[in-house]
Amino acid sequence: MEKPKVTSGLTVSLDGFAAGHNQSFERPFGDRFDADLLDRWMFSEPEKHQHKKEIAAILDAGAFIMGSNMFGPKDRRSTSAWKGWWGNNPPYHAPVFVLTHNERPPITMEGGTVFHFVTDGIEAALNQAKETAGGRNVKIMGGANTVNQYLAAGLIDELWLHLVPVTIGAGSRLFEGVPNLKLEPVEVSGTGVVTHIRYNVVK
Repeated sequence: MEKPKVTSGLTVSLDGFAAGHNQSFERPFGDRFDADLLDRWMFSEPEKHQHKKEIAAILDAGAFIMGSNMFGPKDRRSTSAWKGWWGNNPPYHAPVFVLTHNERPPITMEGGTVFHFVTDGIEAALNQAKETAGGRNVKIMGGANTVNQYLAAGLIDELWLHLVPVTIGAGSRLFEGVPNLKLEPVEVSGTGVVTHIRYNVVK
């Protein structure tokens, strides 16, 4: 049986951006940033049918980790009423560990998703995620800053990039502050709207 991995998948522009600056409730992906620019391959017809495998892989894990910006905008996530962007039944259906500076009790949602809030760093969140993953992979969801922290610490085994043929120019950028990273491509696929490259992170 294959040993469980710590994986991450992120949709980025060709110049490496996953979101713009100044994310808020009104602008979830930041200034001058249209989410459809990057994510239409997952949600629009006929693109999503052409990328079923990659879409399924995004949620193929026994536990998930995300940054606080991905859970919610700064002006909303500190309130008890905010339970994430995804409604009453988020797509994860597993434990989700949210990196934050603010303590908050866990939130149990429909479908098996439970949001846990971790205030003592990325390694503590990873240890908790591994304990609850049931022998399955742990997925680092994002955003880019969170993925960068795990890459810089050498804690990711596999990185799956979904490259969209656009440039953004500014914002939250993958690989920022990540030194001396060596990636080995093991699978490449895609269409005219996105290229999927799965890398092993060489350690």
